[in-house]
Amino acid sequence: MLLSPVKAFIFADQFAYRMLKPSFIPIFLVLWLTAWACHQRPSGQTSAVRDSVPVAVTHPIQPPSPDSLQPKPDTTIYPTPATSDTAHPKPADANHAKDSASAAKTRVWPVKFPPLLPGSIFPEHRVVAFYGNLYSKNMGILGELPPDQMIPKLLQYARMWQEADTTKKVIPALHLIVVTAQGYPGKDGKHRLRMPNWMIDSVLHMADRIHGLVFLDVQVGLSTLQDEVPRLEPYLKLPNVHLAIDPEFSMKTGAVPGTRIGTFDAADVNYCVDYLSRLVQEYQLPPKILVVHRFTQRMLTNYKAIKLRPEVQIVMDMDGWGPKWLKINSYRNFIAREPVEFTGFKLFFKNDTRNGQPIMTPQEVLSLFPPPVYIQYQ
Repeated sequence: MLLSPVKAFIFADQFAYRMLKPSFIPIFLVLWLTAWACHQRPSGQTSAVRDSVPVAVTHPIQPPSPDSLQPKPDTTIYPTPATSDTAHPKPADANHAKDSASAAKTRVWPVKFPPLLPGSIFPEHRVVAFYGNLYSKNMGILGELPPDQMIPKLLQYARMWQEADTTKKVIPALHLIVVTAQGYPGKDGKHRLRMPNWMIDSVLHMADRIHGLVFLDVQVGLSTLQDEVPRLEPYLKLPNVHLAIDPEFSMKTGAVPGTRIGTFDAADVNYCVDYLSRLVQEYQLPPKILVVHRFTQRMLTNYKAIKLRPEVQIVMDMDGWGPKWLKINSYRNFIAREPVEFTGFKLFFKNDTRNGQPIMTPQEVLSLFPPPVYIQYQ
């Protein structure tokens, strides 16, 4: 039985970077040709593989309703590997990386950002965050380890980054997913699950112990930022609480989260910028940070229309997993080449090392251009 075009593409892609040996080349070609042949469309239509690389499907266990707020770990949707919107990016060598960095610096970096307000985190600081959800051990280290183990490990990694770059002061942070995309619609059909206040309170208490920041991450599913972000205002009014939004699970076409990669437009980002700016002005807060996850071209449209305001510092965070060369290419193609304001980089303790490769070191990440100021571990 032939593989579906999506499965064949993904399987072939995994073969391509795991086993680039002559003996495996025929297998790779057969699988690639199978995907190509199965996936031909009439002219004028774009390949679904290129439009959207599906994320891992949720386990077939019915999650609880949003009212009960008791999700099970294996009902969560998992992140997607770093990917290129063009087929099979090649490993980057050192000379090519230097040339690309030099060209990027000449053309678009450094970005001219608004005047800094008192209390601005960037560019003088670097944030090192642990990501996850307290209901699930599968969504990141924040929920995988108990606080008494997780917090010392976070501080250990913060020290690593401080030693790697002494020019910026490192601030530890906890990055909590407060609205999780779901494979099942729930009572309102929005395919998202809101976390209870006690979870946010627990993470705030952990952050207070280490004088750290808290990021509240929103996966809207079939909902909208306008429906989800205002519910977080009691927490966003706090000076050490910031916002993150994940286009991967913004399903504007009505597709089920996890079946394809979603998207945000500049208008969505600007809504958050305006909302956070109002909070900063109204409550006389230090500037807020807005993290926007990204690892493909189409996850964010019209980036040049994103508004920069002194009350909000925007971080475009390279959020894909995979081998080092693929992560570097994704950062270069979708973060560095489409500058907004500041940049971030995500590292996965498990997914980045699944092929026996070590996780990227702070020194390796700092060699990217521009060097990321927001670092996230999942």
